[in-house]
Amino acid sequence: MKKKKASSSKKSATQTEASPAPAAEEVRAEESNEPILTELEKAQAEASEMKSRYLRSVADMENYRKRITREKQELLRSAAAGVVESLLPVLDNMKLGLQAAEQHPDAKDVTVGFKMVEDQLKKSLGEQGLKELIPDGDSFDPNLHECVAHQPSDTVDEDSIIETVRAGYQLNERLLRAANVIVSSGAASTVNKDSN
Repeated sequence: MKKKKASSSKKSATQTEASPAPAAEEVRAEESNEPILTELEKAQAEASEMKSRYLRSVADMENYRKRITREKQELLRSAAAGVVESLLPVLDNMKLGLQAAEQHPDAKDVTVGFKMVEDQLKKSLGEQGLKELIPDGDSFDPNLHECVAHQPSDTVDEDSIIETVRAGYQLNERLLRAANVIVSSGAASTVNKDSN
């Protein structure tokens, strides 16, 4: 009987020893899972940060491309503006020459030829974005017009343009030269009453 007791006590000791073993394994498993989760979370956070950096880099690159394109277009416009501005006196002189030639009937053929050249030059410059400003009858705008004289007029409202002395020009919505104009000071009778 003593042997039976001893073997049964060995069994209970073994069972006692065996039962804490699974608990220790669970603790070790829990401990080993915890660092894996934090490493996984770290990797996810790092991946998220890298994705965010990538998206910012892509956006920066796209903005850079757009800025370079705008700067290139602006450079081309400003380069064209210099050339076009140097041609404005040529247009003015051609217009004055044509007006003078129209007074001489003998120069009719020459006038027609120069008129064709003027039209072709204006068309070519128009394709580059040049717009001629001849604001006869429009309201005076100091941003686009330069008043060289005031004149009373019974037919044109006050602060409206009676006549364009020299045409103005815009290149791609940028003013190259303001139009020189004569502005109405109102009806002649009103002007005389105001001066008395």
